[in-house]
Amino acid sequence: MSSQYVSTASLGDAPPARSRHQGRRSVVAATDDWIVAGLADGDLVGFDHDLTQRWRWEASADSDTADPGVVAATPLGDDAVVAGERSARGAIRCHDAETGAIRWRLRAADDVGEPQKDTRFFLPFVASLASDGDRCYAAARRYERTNGGDRHFESAVYAIESDGSIAWTYETDASPISVDVRGDRVGVTYNRCPGEHQHGLVVLDAADGSPRWMWDPGTEGQRRAGDVSLLDEGAVVASHGDYCGYRLGSGGAERWRLPLATPADVDGETVYAYPNHVHATGEGAVFVTGNTYPEEGRETEARHPDEHTAVGVSLDGEQRWSASVGGFASGVGAAGSLVAVPGAQHFRDRDADAHALRLFDVERGQVAVHDIDGVAAAAAVAGDAAVAVEEPVVYHDEGTERGAYRLHRRETSVEFTD
Repeated sequence: MSSQYVSTASLGDAPPARSRHQGRRSVVAATDDWIVAGLADGDLVGFDHDLTQRWRWEASADSDTADPGVVAATPLGDDAVVAGERSARGAIRCHDAETGAIRWRLRAADDVGEPQKDTRFFLPFVASLASDGDRCYAAARRYERTNGGDRHFESAVYAIESDGSIAWTYETDASPISVDVRGDRVGVTYNRCPGEHQHGLVVLDAADGSPRWMWDPGTEGQRRAGDVSLLDEGAVVASHGDYCGYRLGSGGAERWRLPLATPADVDGETVYAYPNHVHATGEGAVFVTGNTYPEEGRETEARHPDEHTAVGVSLDGEQRWSASVGGFASGVGAAGSLVAVPGAQHFRDRDADAHALRLFDVERGQVAVHDIDGVAAAAAVAGDAAVAVEEPVVYHDEGTERGAYRLHRRETSVEFTD
């Protein structure tokens, strides 16, 4: 699968994905000079931008790594990459981008606690990483059930210096899902707030971690916010509470509210979809929605008309365009006005023809589609290319393995859609 604009590299072997999502197990980070993929077995693989492999760091050979799962990654400056685990430690590791050697490592479990059970969902989880080049900002959480059966979270947001020292920590009893940094502010969204913390978005001072302002959609229940993208002034937020997108001004004042996948009647059933991701620039924003869910239970034959959809919006709140992303996107890659959306399973319809990496311009909409045999599990944008991790997949009602575990690099210097 190569052309003038596309190249691939093997990542080895991985158990194929199934009909339902298994949670994040592959990630990718990139700069103008290098690409690093985090794999399902905890390994990291470093590449030059032409996909020549530089190194492979093997988790199995590391004395301080057991049951790892790499679930987040971000560049730290030009010469390092930070990886976050879902593991008993909830480790945050900094690797040299040239050699793969570990520079430093922190244990989020020291702050959020040890797992209540030795199963994936209960393991400490580094939900999101962001960097301003000098520091890394990490959001980690741990989930448990109380004696009464209620959900409970312990979480911490860290500001970590390039040498691994912790500048500050911000702790709550809610579930962080996304962190973003811009200038002197760090934005953190919380997708579930079952305890005392009742704010879907917290904007922290980057210098000392003190809260500058907070915002919440004001909806009932535990669901709050799915993602945040900070602007020079204010932020754009994807709300899980009411399935809308918001632009907030300085201090959290609401500039506009845009329905994205709000409850709709489809064939006599009320369904909705969560807006899970957002990327904003001075020219506008792109939101991406997820799976259809019914108001009652989890199973449905209905499909929300705006599920698995990218929506482009001006900063005045006017919708410019919308386009399908084919399936569930566990995250997006973005740089400047370009947004790369990795389309994985549509677990209800299981349409293998829709597997693809789709590229969108904030103002103009879809600019390229790169079809993938397996599922696109993660994406990043850097320099003149978008990169994506493909995972093999076997749907339960087909039994055929599609795709392979590999990295794709797609040039973005030419404009075309195929």
